[in-house]
Amino acid sequence: MKIRNISLMNYRNYEELNIELGKDVNVFQGENAQGKTNVLESIYYCAFGRSHRTAKSKDLIQWEKENARIRVYIEKDRLDKTIEINLLTDGKKSISVNKVRLHKIGDLLGILNVVMFSPEDLKIVKESPGLRRKFLDMEISQLDRRYYNALVVYNQILAERGALLKSRRVDRNILDIYDQKLAQEASYIAKQRVNYIHLLNVHGQPIHQEITTNKEEIRFEYKCSFSLEGNLQDNLKKELSRKREMDMDRGTTSAGIHRDDFTIRINGADAKDFGSQGQQRTAVLTMKFASLEIIRKINGEYPILLLDDVLSELDLSRKKFILKSIENIQTVITCTGVENIEEYLTGNYRLFNVVNGTIMTGGE
Repeated sequence: MKIRNISLMNYRNYEELNIELGKDVNVFQGENAQGKTNVLESIYYCAFGRSHRTAKSKDLIQWEKENARIRVYIEKDRLDKTIEINLLTDGKKSISVNKVRLHKIGDLLGILNVVMFSPEDLKIVKESPGLRRKFLDMEISQLDRRYYNALVVYNQILAERGALLKSRRVDRNILDIYDQKLAQEASYIAKQRVNYIHLLNVHGQPIHQEITTNKEEIRFEYKCSFSLEGNLQDNLKKELSRKREMDMDRGTTSAGIHRDDFTIRINGADAKDFGSQGQQRTAVLTMKFASLEIIRKINGEYPILLLDDVLSELDLSRKKFILKSIENIQTVITCTGVENIEEYLTGNYRLFNVVNGTIMTGGE
């Protein structure tokens, strides 16, 4: 999978942009706030149908413009694809693939696979379980549309169950129906999350050992709010039944996959509470590069790797690992300068100079 062309119109600070990407490494260099990350964001948007920086589509449209457009041309082993997304100031958007309009975001997932690594990803290790669940949900959804659809349905049921609990006029028969539906969707979601955690261990452990020169071992452990032994549907229904009175009192659902988490252990210790900042950065790096390998194993080809200003955050050994590992992966890198990159890039790379929404090719 390779991106050949990116075309933007009225997107962020780009009134009009049309660039050809190289098949290997693409480096976008420039000072801060010039538009480097906007290019990465547009690629991410074509993969997931959303921005990684804002929930408001109108924020992506250039000031005083009525609409914006992203178009990405992808070369794939089976069939080339063109993804086009049109954004309107009222928050509406239309997405088409090869000029066929899609009616659901779920139909977009998996057409363009990406793995993105940014400085903010350190929060996956350091902060709330919601960020770790989001990491799992985004990575699994682009591999499994059924997972995404189950997640959408689960969240709808969860919201309806919550509204019923808050109403204080709870019909227990209706609550039984909600519990059954929640358990049905949750069982599939939990199974896929557990499987992904297993794959993170399989692919992540040797990666982590390579980065740390065998000084550290990493392990990922899924923490579920209901038992993972036996029939998962029955287990969650029993847990919901056990906590029903508490849920009715608090007006919230206290068991289910929306309460789950996973632990990252380095040499047996929880990296969230006991890991140094360097260890936490290495853990995120391991997770991202393991995700690359998982996608390649399942889909037969590497996804696009997006590195948003992360090299300046890493020490020399981690920087060398990244630049050595991307030889067979189309990569888009943003940075403020290429001095430290040129020394370690062994293959071809294409350089783009970004100045206030204008991009000039610096050659290969």
